[in-house]
Amino acid sequence: MTGREFKKWCDMFEEKAEQLYPTADPSHDNLHISRVVKTALRLTAEEGADVYVVLPAAYFHDFVNVPKNDPRRKEASRLSAEKALEYLTGIGYPEQYFDAIRHAIAAHSFSANIRPETLEAKVVQDADRLDSLGAIGIARCFSTSTLMQRPYYCLNDIWAETRDLDDVAFAIDHFPVKLFKIAETMQTSSARLEAQRRVDFMRLYLRQLRSEI
Repeated sequence: MTGREFKKWCDMFEEKAEQLYPTADPSHDNLHISRVVKTALRLTAEEGADVYVVLPAAYFHDFVNVPKNDPRRKEASRLSAEKALEYLTGIGYPEQYFDAIRHAIAAHSFSANIRPETLEAKVVQDADRLDSLGAIGIARCFSTSTLMQRPYYCLNDIWAETRDLDDVAFAIDHFPVKLFKIAETMQTSSARLEAQRRVDFMRLYLRQLRSEI
């Protein structure tokens, strides 16, 4: 992709993203999309993926955003893939990349349980999952928990020493229940290194939180 082509598509995708991703959900707003795109492009360069596939897939992986507690959640990535392709068709994006873009978007989601079969799908999945880790991952976790009216922690047993972990009930339980395990799901070597760095920071954060509480 030439520099001129890259700017052309980025400008169009940015404009569409501003329309698609409202600020009502800070964990899935346009800032999230911007971070995922930036990370995906870095992984694309490091891993040798095809930017023609990764760029639109990263921008539109959440084209249809279904709330986490909605029973249709597992269908969100497939719906996003089809809506993204409708949009890309309308703006004249090269159709030879559509199958790969569809797969990359559909496979990014935990809920869909679709195995990424291409390098591009692995890059997009890794980029999205990395945004659940580190400093921004902590912010997103608490944002989502607030929207779902869940307290930060259990007052009587903050660290689940005498109870079962329950991330449906308490925000920080989500760290060991899911977030720390995300690092183990990274598909590319570049993402695995970055994921571990971010998890290390999150553990440091919890140590600080323990001292404050």
